[in-house]
Amino acid sequence: MHYSPSILASHRQTLVVNQQLQQAITFLQMSNAELQAFIEGQADENPFVALRSRAEPGARVTQGSANGSAQDWDRIGALADESGPSLYAHVAGQISALGLDARNQALAELFLEALAPSGWLDAPLDEIALRGGVTLAEARAMLGRLQGLDPAGLFARDLAECLRLQAADSGLLTPLFAAVLENLPMLAAADLAGLCRVCRTDMDSLRAVLRALRGLDPKPGARFDQAPLPIRAPDLLVSRLADGGWRMELNQSTLPAVVVRHSETDTPVPRQNARTPARQQVADYVAERLSVARWLSRAVQYRNHTVLKIGQEILRNQRAFFEQGPAHLRPMILKDIAEAVGIHESTVSRVTNAVTMATPYGLMPLKRFFSAALPSQDGSTGSAEAVRNRIRKLIQSEPAARPLSDEALVRLLEKDGITVARRTVAKYREQLRIPTSALRRRQAVLSAQF
Repeated sequence: MHYSPSILASHRQTLVVNQQLQQAITFLQMSNAELQAFIEGQADENPFVALRSRAEPGARVTQGSANGSAQDWDRIGALADESGPSLYAHVAGQISALGLDARNQALAELFLEALAPSGWLDAPLDEIALRGGVTLAEARAMLGRLQGLDPAGLFARDLAECLRLQAADSGLLTPLFAAVLENLPMLAAADLAGLCRVCRTDMDSLRAVLRALRGLDPKPGARFDQAPLPIRAPDLLVSRLADGGWRMELNQSTLPAVVVRHSETDTPVPRQNARTPARQQVADYVAERLSVARWLSRAVQYRNHTVLKIGQEILRNQRAFFEQGPAHLRPMILKDIAEAVGIHESTVSRVTNAVTMATPYGLMPLKRFFSAALPSQDGSTGSAEAVRNRIRKLIQSEPAARPLSDEALVRLLEKDGITVARRTVAKYREQLRIPTSALRRRQAVLSAQF
């Protein structure tokens, strides 16, 4: 067999995802705030990039939406920070006032590190003693001192201890009160008759204890200011027009825009006239940075245009939702919007995961508008989100003493022409974070005793 070298030529087309294309795709997954932060970083690195946003010259401020003007979001950001001290700072200040020596101060700081946001102790006592190099008795003595700090109930190791500390501080810790705290599982099960037998009391006396117990705070640390939750401004605004129609627009008060500083290149050094390596290097730098700035401006414009088109198409498809409420949310999938807008489904998915919209019914992420279709008895289809909303309303209007079971919810939905299985109702109820009918009944029984 004879082998000889040969050269073959062929044509082939391939799609290469370069770094700029990857970044443009990432822009679609950013909210307005995230995009603004990214552009600010680029402006620090690139002398030809400037950020224009909010009420700067040239930035139009939207003058109306379903939930107020876009300027409202600027006012929220300008509010003074009136938050109080954190739980950590509050307790640390009290520990400093105890006048502890260096050894006990270090041990107290270990307890402080183990303090959960709820105010409970989040580590076993023996573990804290081991870390502090002290005996269990010394750790227990320090715990007793710390449990005397304000507010009462801090550094408790469980719910019963937390309530016992507060009851003792308020002068409520009678023998009957202590007996109830020792049998909290029976109280959680709403077994009031059994609790009376165990505590050797009558129902009237037990109800008096339960009323006092309800006035205690099971999480005394939660009253202190934690890290403030950011107020997220919407990326899209919907407003009602005078003729009864609807308008979708970008929230210009938070929408960043890239400004290319062409003035920086008024006297550039042309590459062909560069006579020294240094001048050639400057010319190359100017050309590369200016190219990046122009690309960034185009990419941000495309992102904003795509977000607006998707929002407008959602508005067109879900007009019944905006006019009549969540119960009229119609089934819709990513493919529906992608085909109408003329983009790929993955692009719609990226945008809907990041962008939010201010609707007449509150701030909603775009992904909430997409829901699977459920068949109904008349042959039409309804959305899963609409069914969840119907389940929520049925449970809100149920008699407190006779909560609706999942089976009962199935029957009521069938009367509305909606056919779903019991396990589907159970899944939607869990998604709504609504407890079972048995737990709701227990809560009603306990509430009736106070």
